[in-house]
Amino acid sequence: MTRSPPSGGVAGLPHRYGRDTGQIVEAAATGELQALLVAGVETADLPDPARARAALDEVGFLVSLELRPGEITRKSDVVLPVAAVAEKAGTFLNWEGRIRFFEAALKPDQMTRRPAPTDARVLQMLADAMDVHLGLPDLRTVRAEIDRLGAWDGPRATEPLETAAALPRPAAGEAVLAGHRLLLDQGVLQQGDEALAGTRHAARARVSSATAAEAGVKDGDLLAVTGPEGVVELPLQISDMPDRVVWLPLNSTGGGVASDTGARPGSLVRIGPATLAGEAPKEVEA
Repeated sequence: MTRSPPSGGVAGLPHRYGRDTGQIVEAAATGELQALLVAGVETADLPDPARARAALDEVGFLVSLELRPGEITRKSDVVLPVAAVAEKAGTFLNWEGRIRFFEAALKPDQMTRRPAPTDARVLQMLADAMDVHLGLPDLRTVRAEIDRLGAWDGPRATEPLETAAALPRPAAGEAVLAGHRLLLDQGVLQQGDEALAGTRHAARARVSSATAAEAGVKDGDLLAVTGPEGVVELPLQISDMPDRVVWLPLNSTGGGVASDTGARPGSLVRIGPATLAGEAPKEVEA
C-alpha cells in the first residue's frame, strides 16, 4: 500500500511507539516532560493516583480540556471547556475494533447556551497559536485524513516481553484486591445532578462466606480493607466468589480505593472488622 504523506507538514509518521499513560506520568514526574495536555481524565481514573499528583505538581505548564471542574482543572494553568458527547459528532471504536460514527444529538439551535468547541477544534486552535499547521479545521477533514492513512498493513507487534508475575498468596486476614468502577460513582460528570447521583448503587465490599468467617465479620458488618497508604471501610455483602479475594467499587467512596489505600487490583490487602481497625493494642496487666 502506498500512502500519501500526512497533511500536518511532515513527510512521515514516527516508527517507534509513543509513551503509554504510565510512561507519560513518570516522564512528567521526573521533569522530562515540561508540559501536559490532559483531556477528560481525573487523577482517580489513573492506575497510580499518587504518582499522577506528583507529576502534576512537577510539570511546568498544564492545559486541561474538560466539561466539569475537578482536581486536574484546579491545578491547570489553562482550562478549555469542550463539548459533551451529545453536543458533537465523532467516532467510537467498539469492542470488535469496528469504527462507528455518530452525529450530534443536540443541535446548536436546540441549546440554551453557545456551543462549546469540540476537542479536535481546540487542538487545531492550540496548533494555530503555536504556528503548527495541522490542517484539520473540522471533523470532515479529520475523517478524510484518517481514511487517507488507510488500514495498517505492516508487521504486527511482537509478543510481550514481560512474563507474568507470581500470583499473590494471601494468608489468613489477607486478601487479593479486586474491583472496578461502577457506571455511576463519584465521577465529576454527575456534579450538579442530584437526581442522577441518587440512583448510584450502594458502595459495598464483597468477600466469600469462608473469607468473612476467617476475618471475623458477617454480612452487613463494616469491613476494613487496609493497604500500604490507608484504610477503606465499607459495609460487607457476602457473595459467591473465590476465597481470600475482596472486591471493592474503585471510585464510590472517599477519594477512591487507589488513593485511600495505595493498593491496586491484584495486590495484597489486609481485611478485618472496621471496629477494630483503628484501635491500638491493649496492654495486659500482669
